Amino acid sequence: QEEKIFAGKVLRLHVCTMEGAEWLEEVPEDTTVEKLKERCLKHCLPGSLEDPKTVTHHKLIHATSEKVLTDTKTVLEENIQDRDVLLLVKKRAPTLLPKMSDVVAEEKRKQEQKAPDKDAILKATANLPARSVDRSVTHHNMRDFQTELRKILVSLIEVAQKLLALNPDAVELFKKANAMLDEDEEDRVDEIALRQLTEMGFPESRAVKALRLNHMSVTQAMEWLIEHADDPAVDAPLPGSAPAEAPAEGAASSAEAAAGPSSEEGGEEAKDELTEIFKKIRRKREFRPDPRAVIALMEMGFDEKEVVDALRVNNNQQNAACEWLLGDRKPSPEDLDKGIDTNSPLFQAILENPVVQLGLTNPKTLLAFEDMLENPLNSTQWMNDPETGPVMLQISRIFQTLNRT
Repeated sequence: QEEKIFAGKVLRLHVCTMEGAEWLEEVPEDTTVEKLKERCLKHCLPGSLEDPKTVTHHKLIHATSEKVLTDTKTVLEENIQDRDVLLLVKKRAPTLLPKMSDVVAEEKRKQEQKAPDKDAILKATANLPARSVDRSVTHHNMRDFQTELRKILVSLIEVAQKLLALNPDAVELFKKANAMLDEDEEDRVDEIALRQLTEMGFPESRAVKALRLNHMSVTQAMEWLIEHADDPAVDAPLPGSAPAEAPAEGAASSAEAAAGPSSEEGGEEAKDELTEIFKKIRRKREFRPDPRAVIALMEMGFDEKEVVDALRVNNNQQNAACEWLLGDRKPSPEDLDKGIDTNSPLFQAILENPVVQLGLTNPKTLLAFEDMLENPLNSTQWMNDPETGPVMLQISRIFQTLNRT
């Protein structure tokens, strides 16, 4: 009677196995989990308790909380309630430790694949003849493509002018080139940059002007728009955009010359007219220094002409221009108009390329060369152009190929 009075509460637990067996176990709440696990094993695996490891190789899991029950705790301590569901699961076998021979073989393989250290390199190259390399010469030979591209463009412009001048329809071609140039000046604007500024609330015409003044830089254009927001002349057209009729007149007069009877005098006049057209095309691409950069550099004590030269050499980049002014000032502004050696392997390889040869007969290619010469930031737009892009791609590939040899 005393045992019945002080005995713990009896719980009915629903036990399941991974194999699908399930049954009810009735145990007092002071029963340890280990004892409960033994009773479960006797029920589902008769005779298995002969091996003492069987109990330790199994575990009980509380289905609701997904908690693994501790063997030394009682059912009450694990807070198991009546009619709870328990899952009897066999523990995974512990991972076997690798054999010593396998460990040694793996370490040996890693050592073989390991990169040699400095001592091993010196030992392997001890018998090689010594060679001293002039690092400055090596660095000089690694030419910068942008610097060399300018020289290439100067020389290719001369070749394109000569080729187009030999064409019987030269005047009409250059008249077309002038029209393309005028259209380009008026219409070609980076659409993505323009959209960014208009989305900020700036008027489209004013944003176009700001982008042209700041070489399509969104950040600089935005600063310009903010600074000139109250300027009465902010919407005035750019100085170089109005007089666009002169080239057309020159082209028209040259067209009249070409329409006349063919003679040596007519040929000379057409040649002179073409020369004038070349000059006018080139004049349209005159360099315009960034006024803010000019003021900032002049405040440092530099002369205005020196500042303009520095900005022209460094494509209006203020920091690079400052370094140029403080350094050896190379390349000089005069160097910008020098072409590449026409007898060099690089220039010969470019001229022998059939894509380049075909492109040089297109007035639009001459327009692209002139534009990139005066505004290198537009190179990307011409690279994406279906007519001029293949020519620029071939020039870049030929340069990279010869530069690696």
